[in-house]
Amino acid sequence: MSAVQDCLFCKISAGVIPADVVLESDSAIAFRDIDPKAPTHVLVIPKKHFADVTDLMSNDPDLASELLTLATKVAEHEGLASGYRIVTNNGEDAGQSVAHVHFHVLGGRSLSWPPG
Repeated sequence: MSAVQDCLFCKISAGVIPADVVLESDSAIAFRDIDPKAPTHVLVIPKKHFADVTDLMSNDPDLASELLTLATKVAEHEGLASGYRIVTNNGEDAGQSVAHVHFHVLGGRSLSWPPG
C-alpha cells in the first residue's frame, strides 16, 4: 500500500474515515482534532496529498494561500475574534505526526509562548 493510500488524512478527505468537519472548500477540508490542545482545535488540510510544507511549496505554492484562507475562515466561524494561533509542524523533529501537510487552528483560551 502506498503512503497516500495509507494516509490517515487522505482517508478523512475522501470520506473513508469520518471526521467532524467544520468547513470545506474545493481543495481543502477543516475538521476538529480528535486530541484537542485548546478549546478550539481544528485541522486544515489539502484534499490532495502533500507530505509536508516543503512538498506543498515545491509543488503547489498557491494552495498554501488557500489553506491559510480556510484557516482564517475557521477562526471566524469558531468565534475566535479575541485571538487564535495557526501552527504547522514540518517534519518529525518539529512534531509532525501525520505525513500530510496540515495547519492547526487553536484558540478559545489564552495561548502561552513559547509553545513548546
